[in-house]
Amino acid sequence: MDLAEYKKKFFTNPHPERRFAFRGIQGASIHYRDHSAALEFLQRVFGPPAYIEGEFTHGWKLGETWLSVFPSEVGNASNMEIPVYMESADDVDKLYQAFIEAGAAGEPPENTLMYESVRIAFVQDPFGVAWMLVANTAKDK
Repeated sequence: MDLAEYKKKFFTNPHPERRFAFRGIQGASIHYRDHSAALEFLQRVFGPPAYIEGEFTHGWKLGETWLSVFPSEVGNASNMEIPVYMESADDVDKLYQAFIEAGAAGEPPENTLMYESVRIAFVQDPFGVAWMLVANTAKDK
């Protein structure tokens, strides 16, 4: 199925009226039970954090969004997925490889349709947190 057929099949027409003027999501926070091991893992993937406040607050600037990591006494994040939007399909492949080399598991990236033409990979970090790595591949972004 091409992108035009995909949009016709799955997108509502007309689109629902916008109820709010969203700019986006400012960031995401992940709480890990084994905070120190999670920090080591994430540093192997993303490099050192750009923000450290005290012993427990660590943040990585991912594009225009902050990823914050905190300790948790009740377990790791679950029943959710952290989407990370990349500039290019090559960047998806590189980030996927960084996750795998740091100890995550996942299927190799593939090209598909998901709201738009994308390069996408799904990985799960060693703590059970799901990550979606994605980039728009349409020529007319």
